[in-house]
Amino acid sequence: MTASYGQFCPVAMAAEVFCTRWTPLVLRELLCGSRRFNDLRRGVPRMSPTLLSKRLKELTQAGIIESRRSADGSMEYHLTPAGEELREVVMALGFWGQHWVESDLALRKLDPSLLMWDMRRHLDPDPMVAGRCTILFLYPDLPSARQRYWLVVEGRDVDVCSTDPGFEVDLYVECSLRTMTAIWMGLATVRSEVEEGRLEIDGDPVLAASMQQWLGLSPFAREGKAASTAA
Repeated sequence: MTASYGQFCPVAMAAEVFCTRWTPLVLRELLCGSRRFNDLRRGVPRMSPTLLSKRLKELTQAGIIESRRSADGSMEYHLTPAGEELREVVMALGFWGQHWVESDLALRKLDPSLLMWDMRRHLDPDPMVAGRCTILFLYPDLPSARQRYWLVVEGRDVDVCSTDPGFEVDLYVECSLRTMTAIWMGLATVRSEVEEGRLEIDGDPVLAASMQQWLGLSPFAREGKAASTAA
C-alpha cells in the first residue's frame, strides 16, 4: 500500500489496507466464494483488469489473501485467517448501507451484470423442478445488447449467460432492471410487483409460483430501512 495516514492508530493502519478504492468490493467477492480472476471480474465489472491485479497483489502483500494453483493449474485466490476476520467488517458495512442509504439513491446505481451474478450465487435450486431449468430475464428498459440474461440451473450448479445458451426456456421473466433490483434488495416482493403490473412471469407454473423462494435475496435484504429513509 503506497498511501499512509502516518498514524500508529489501529483504525488508521487498518484503513490503509481496507479503504483503498475497490478493495471492499474485491473482499466482498472473495467472501462470497469467488476464487478465480475472471469470477472476481464478473463481480466488479466496472473495475479494470489492471487495477484488479494491482489490488490482489496488495492484498497478498498485506497478508489478507494468498494465491494457490488449483488441480487444473489455474490460479486461485483464497482468504487467509486475517482475511476471513474481515467478514464481519464487510457484512456490517453492507447492513449499514442497507439500513441508512436512501433506497432511491441505491436504485439509481443499477448494473445488470452484477445483479445477475449476485442472483446466480444466492439462488436456491431446492424449490425448482427436477432436471435442467433455464430462466430468461428480459429487461426492456436497457439497450438491446444488454436486455437478456439466462440463468441455467442443473442440480445445484447455477450459471448465468448473457448470450443464448441454446436451451429451451422454462420461464420468462420481464420487468425493468430497477424492479428486479428492488426485489433482490428486499425493497419489494415478486407478488407485489406482479400485482402492480411491473413484473410479468410466463412459463412453467411451478417455477413461476416458487420464484420468490428460489430467487433468494441479497444477504443484506433482511436489514430494514431506517424510518427516516424508508418513506
